[in-house]
Amino acid sequence: MEFKLQFTDENARCAQITTAHSTFSTPCFMPVGTQACVKALDAIDMKESLGAKIILANTYHTYLRPGANLIAEFGGLHNYTKYDLSFLTDSGGFQAFSLNSNTKHEEDGIIFKSHIDGSKHKFTPFSVLKTQYLLNSDICMVLDDLCALPASEERIKASLKRTILWAKESLKMKDEFLNIDEDALLKKYSYELYKSDFKQKIKAQKREQNIFAIVQGATDKNYRKECLEGILSCENKHKFDGLAIGGLSVGEENILMYETLENLCPLMPKDRPRYLMGVGTPLDLVVGVKNGVDMFDCVMPTRNARNATLFTSFGKLNIKAASMKDDENAIDNNCSCYTCKNYSRAYLHHLFKAKEITFFRLASLHNLHYYLTLMKDIQEAIKQKRFKEFYNEFIKIYKLI
Repeated sequence: MEFKLQFTDENARCAQITTAHSTFSTPCFMPVGTQACVKALDAIDMKESLGAKIILANTYHTYLRPGANLIAEFGGLHNYTKYDLSFLTDSGGFQAFSLNSNTKHEEDGIIFKSHIDGSKHKFTPFSVLKTQYLLNSDICMVLDDLCALPASEERIKASLKRTILWAKESLKMKDEFLNIDEDALLKKYSYELYKSDFKQKIKAQKREQNIFAIVQGATDKNYRKECLEGILSCENKHKFDGLAIGGLSVGEENILMYETLENLCPLMPKDRPRYLMGVGTPLDLVVGVKNGVDMFDCVMPTRNARNATLFTSFGKLNIKAASMKDDENAIDNNCSCYTCKNYSRAYLHHLFKAKEITFFRLASLHNLHYYLTLMKDIQEAIKQKRFKEFYNEFIKIYKLI
């Protein structure tokens, strides 16, 4: 992976990231394809209608169904889904934590039960990277110990200890993966030789897959600093390709998240991407960029779309409102998305009320177009040294707390 920092405007950054499958500019938003699919949309929608050059898939969900081995048989996520641009896969730790009431954190990993059939599983730093190598994602997240907020000091300290330890183990695994010969790799990691060219694919993956470590520490600036320093101290001849900020938007007030970003981002290396995980609203993205964040993901655009909330240049719009029933306007007359160019609010209101599946696609296209266009507008503002002006205008629409 290549990271080129191209423009800055105070703390806001505009960079270019190149992986084996695409080149994209930051700040960027990654649509979430939880189960190797962005809900209601397909690869053609993502590439042609939206121009998305990187999306996120989830290790927890693809591990349980259909299984990483099956996806590997198809050559990885890119061929399996026919989305042949970049994939980032998260470690699955958040889902193991959030979807199970009886998750157990141990020193070497996380024990959880499948939300599908109740079967018992364990994620370790080794197993989640092994799964992501089989998925052949361009960016792999290491396993971290996430804790909900508010949390006790004891719980936060345990989270830091495990997160740093697991980051160190993950980097060690990457060292092994880069240096081991292919036959030994297949044997050591129990990869099945599905096809005659699978060893060649493994050889290529050793050059192409990148790993990001995750900084935890709740909303305490000292714990965040401690975690970051602990992770960076793990680095040797190989470094983490990027650094993520985890454990935010998990119950704390937004203002605490913003303060955490303001304290942490200046401490993070300038020569690598900074990724704020699972965040968030349009306002969260703009505030994140203001503090130096490069990458974002969130289910909000598609989830809100399915629940009739649409994002626009003038704020949020509730398409199920009675006033939409005979409204001939597009969702947003300033929007150039497929939905706004072709359909009225009245039609979308009808589709939602009638529970037509078509509504999910049209609304999701619009919301994701809004998010991706917002990122392009931010990039231009940074390049032209007018991000502060952009920020001040934006927070008048999506009110800053």
